[in-house]
Amino acid sequence: QVQLVESGGGLVQPGGSLRLSCAASGFTFYSYAMGWFRQPPGKEREFVGTIMWGATSTWFADSVKGRFAISRDNAKNTVYLQMNNLKPEDTAVYYCAARYGGPSETGYQYWGQGTQVTVSS
Repeated sequence: QVQLVESGGGLVQPGGSLRLSCAASGFTFYSYAMGWFRQPPGKEREFVGTIMWGATSTWFADSVKGRFAISRDNAKNTVYLQMNNLKPEDTAVYYCAARYGGPSETGYQYWGQGTQVTVSS
């Protein structure tokens, strides 16, 4: 019933940009903080960033700060991850997740299946 479906991944060159989308259904979207995570090949999942329910604040990992941005459209039940100046180190499967309450690196209840982002020349 609860679904988070990521889209927008693909292959880009270093320095390029991608915009990921996450369409949510089956829960009260506007009551949840939304987060983005990623899992590079051969590594564990890591936190990327989060946006609170009212979109009044965002919080990012140091590795992406200044390059990535998160936004949400509560009317469309959709959260976005804008990725700029992509680096090969950004190559990973990207996941969106939902957390009831405020933003955090942990405590997410719902998870999507992920979308592949590959940064290569």
